Amino acid sequence: MSARLEGHTFQRFDGELHHLHVELLQMAGLVHDQVQVVLEAFQQQNLDIFRVVKEREYQVDSLEKKIDSGITEVLAKRSPMARDLRAIIAFSKMVTDLERIGDEAARIAYIATNIYDNGRSNPSVYLLRDIGLMGKLACASLKEAIETLDILDMERAEKLLNSHDDLDEEFQSSLRRLTTFILEDARNVGHTINIVLILKSLERVGGHARNLAENVIYLISGEDIRHTNSE
Repeated sequence: MSARLEGHTFQRFDGELHHLHVELLQMAGLVHDQVQVVLEAFQQQNLDIFRVVKEREYQVDSLEKKIDSGITEVLAKRSPMARDLRAIIAFSKMVTDLERIGDEAARIAYIATNIYDNGRSNPSVYLLRDIGLMGKLACASLKEAIETLDILDMERAEKLLNSHDDLDEEFQSSLRRLTTFILEDARNVGHTINIVLILKSLERVGGHARNLAENVIYLISGEDIRHTNSE
């Protein structure tokens, strides 16, 4: 158990916080795997893998409900105060972000199935290139956010928040490249629309990873830094 969750008045409450932390990490690992698997399926153009991702969405939803139930039970039994309550609030917000990451993975799988299972020709490797680029950045951000949550490292959380522009810049660059493909051949419009939707989902994955880092900082320091860098 992380030292940052130790030292509470009730020893049993330590255990309950630790249990919630472990379940949260389990959910985080599952959604990270979902995103990785759906991106690998693109490389293989494997419809079976896309179906697996869609079918496994219920596991993410089940964990969400289980953790929410655990949070409710702790609130009802212990009436936590100060940093105990702060940890519970942070965990509750993180569950929501993780569930939404799982939704984005499933959404990508649905769109991909439409791309490859509609009787039309498959998109070229050039059209799919940006999915690979955005996917790597989104997965890297998510992995770092999960590791930061695991060890509750405020310095790494802050570093992740300061590096989020890479994903935003890549998304804008991808849109410009895809626009060029449409101008060169109007037949690319259908595939391009689907690819933009996938890129937007990956951008959201990065946004949720950022939210996880913000809540790690809130859990540790009590400082709510949401929207502080918004223009």
